[in-house]
Amino acid sequence: MIRKLAKSVREYKAASILAPLFISGEVLMEVLIPLIVARLINTGIEYKNAEGQVVGNIENLVTLGLILVACCIVSMIFGTLAGDFAAKASTGFAKNLRHDMFYKIQGYSFKNIDRFSSASLITRLTTDVNNVQMSYQMLIRIAVRSPIMIIMSFVMAFYIHPSMGTIFLCVVPVLAFGTILLIKLAFPKFIRLFKKLDDLNRVVQENLRGSRVVKSFVREDYETKKCKDVSNSIYDIAIKADTLVALNSPLMMICVYTCMLLISWVGANLIVVGDLTKGELTSMFTYASQILMNFMMLSMIFIMITMSRASAERITEVLDEVPDLQNPENPVTEVKDGSIEFKDVDFSYSNDMKKLCLSDVTLKINSGETVGIIGATGSSKSTLVQLIPRLYDTTAGKVLVGGIDVREYDIETLRDAVAMVLQKNVLFSGTIKENLRWGNENATDEELINACKLACADEFISTFPEGYDTFIEEGGTNVSGGQKQRLCIARALLKAPKILILDDSTSAVDTHTDALIRKAMSEYIPETTKIIIAQRISSIEHADKIVVLDEGKIVAVGNHEELLETCDIYKEVYSSQQKGGLS
Repeated sequence: MIRKLAKSVREYKAASILAPLFISGEVLMEVLIPLIVARLINTGIEYKNAEGQVVGNIENLVTLGLILVACCIVSMIFGTLAGDFAAKASTGFAKNLRHDMFYKIQGYSFKNIDRFSSASLITRLTTDVNNVQMSYQMLIRIAVRSPIMIIMSFVMAFYIHPSMGTIFLCVVPVLAFGTILLIKLAFPKFIRLFKKLDDLNRVVQENLRGSRVVKSFVREDYETKKCKDVSNSIYDIAIKADTLVALNSPLMMICVYTCMLLISWVGANLIVVGDLTKGELTSMFTYASQILMNFMMLSMIFIMITMSRASAERITEVLDEVPDLQNPENPVTEVKDGSIEFKDVDFSYSNDMKKLCLSDVTLKINSGETVGIIGATGSSKSTLVQLIPRLYDTTAGKVLVGGIDVREYDIETLRDAVAMVLQKNVLFSGTIKENLRWGNENATDEELINACKLACADEFISTFPEGYDTFIEEGGTNVSGGQKQRLCIARALLKAPKILILDDSTSAVDTHTDALIRKAMSEYIPETTKIIIAQRISSIEHADKIVVLDEGKIVAVGNHEELLETCDIYKEVYSSQQKGGLS
């Protein structure tokens, strides 16, 4: 896990090394300062003359005072540089970690994303990375500073007086045992806490996306209660975890004050018998404070690492996840044409042959044909077309595009040749122009306007005060469903694909506009294979062939007239729509 995360340090290795080096210099100065203070007291303030009288030695006082100031200035410089490099290293590490995670997620198939859930991935990219960033900064700064400070303070304490140094050795085992016990008890609670944060993100995400539905069904109280329940669960777990962590502070204080009392008692006796000077006792108090405070800092680091260990494991899960869809060794990098062929295709989202969504699908579509797909809800129409750009791999059988198995293509090449307008149309925050250029980032304004005219989108864009520079809110909430669909169709047309898939993407437009869009497509991209999934027969009745799906199986293929004569399902749908006035 550590090796995997360490790969994200990259260009910040130098800063990660310099920070501990400067910290070592800072610690050296801080350890020397109490020794200089002891000398200053003994030979400057309490200097004895030839008659044995205690008088101040101004020369020693000034000399040692200047050395003390110099040590403080050097310590400050080293500390500032160490803090600067540690901040650069930790924030750079977090930046790279987010980049690596996001880049890895971009290569995930839908199956990979389903294993984590969107809410969980967001938590891992934000909260978990922040925890790891804080721990990394502590590791290259405090985790280096504290052990060096403890060791050097121990050395100086034993140098001043061995019996005084042994006092610290009595305290260390108590601190170590208490810290390890607290970490062991707290870690499982932090694991549960982060899982609950995933749930909170999911609840908030669903509520924000579905706010119109919530308000239309007057379910605000229900959603508020759901969010409150998750928040209360997080509160309960956090309180238990923080209570354990908080016990670290009183344990430290007990050890600190016990140590101070013992030093005071032993030191006073040693001064009386002449084995210890007042300056040395003063420095012992400083070293005691340094040792115990740095033990406290180490325990806080261990607790922070305990928290971030849970986060690090969750981040590593994302980085270690192997995408289900991989490029072959020598991928095909050109799609010859838009012909499509399904050969004995079976598909299951769980790869379980007993739970097939598509069964024994065999279908051939010639390049440039217009193909309609119709079927009841749940008949796997969308699943069928998602196999074409290899959003999923077949469980059995083959899908061929341009006469080549889709698994032999470079995935980017294949998907670049296929444009999809999905059921759930997605627009991104940005201007209309920026959204349209997802289809072709180099498209001119004239090409944008032409594509929008073909998709019947120009008519409503021109009514906006800012036209094509109109800002689209996140998710396209400031345009209607029909407008969103037409913008997505225009975006797909700009791609000039070999295969265009419209997955019920004109359901929110009227039949007249639907007919205009279909007519424009047949004239503008005649060589492009067009697959139209629709609920309205009027949207597909002029197609070269129509595929009727039922429970994941193809029950009939033919043109409109043939199916009216030979397919009962198609005839029934057509009759019901005629009676309902949908033709």
